[in-house]
Amino acid sequence: MYQQKPATGHGSRDGGAHDRELEEAVQRAQQGDEDGFTLAYRLVNPLLIGYLRGLVGDEAEDVCATAWLEIARDLGRFRGDGAGFRAWTVSIARNRALDLLRREKVRPRKSSTALDDLPHPASPELTDDQALQALATERVLAQLAELPRSQAEAVLLTTIVGLDNPSAARILGKRPGAVRMAVSRGLATLRRRLPLQELDLRPITRRRPTVPTPGGPDD
Repeated sequence: MYQQKPATGHGSRDGGAHDRELEEAVQRAQQGDEDGFTLAYRLVNPLLIGYLRGLVGDEAEDVCATAWLEIARDLGRFRGDGAGFRAWTVSIARNRALDLLRREKVRPRKSSTALDDLPHPASPELTDDQALQALATERVLAQLAELPRSQAEAVLLTTIVGLDNPSAARILGKRPGAVRMAVSRGLATLRRRLPLQELDLRPITRRRPTVPTPGGPDD
């Protein structure tokens, strides 16, 4: 049985509510509730896609689909809260991404994904504000791909996924202090390279994204 150590994200009030909703959805899914699984998928999938785009670029959706097969298979073994579930799922997704990178022997690539394919639109038609945020996100991910791997992953885990340093450190196999330093250096580089208005690095868990209801994780 898998038991995730507590992970608290960044402890914001909105993030806490988000994780409580996710925890309840996971518990329902573990009891065989399909709607619970769908809700957990909708809450977590944009985080995984955003994280994976920073690692494998345009292969993110395929890698994510593979990860969801493993998540669904092992869901009954998971024990933990909503933040712990985020950490567990991203750990699985990371392993699948590293498998791909080892097979192809390539560095993390920039994404050339079109705006309409971004993982977190609020509706099929983006508003002006959402379109600007999406463009900014793509530019940030492109710049992240230019950072050293350790810095890029640390920034992705603590911003896109919204994990705290200890949780990110467990996934990366590093000390929390090393992750904190990597995040600091990575963000400093991004701030030098990007206009301030484009550097929206609040965790997605704090932005409360919504996505169209999927048919399931195999879609």
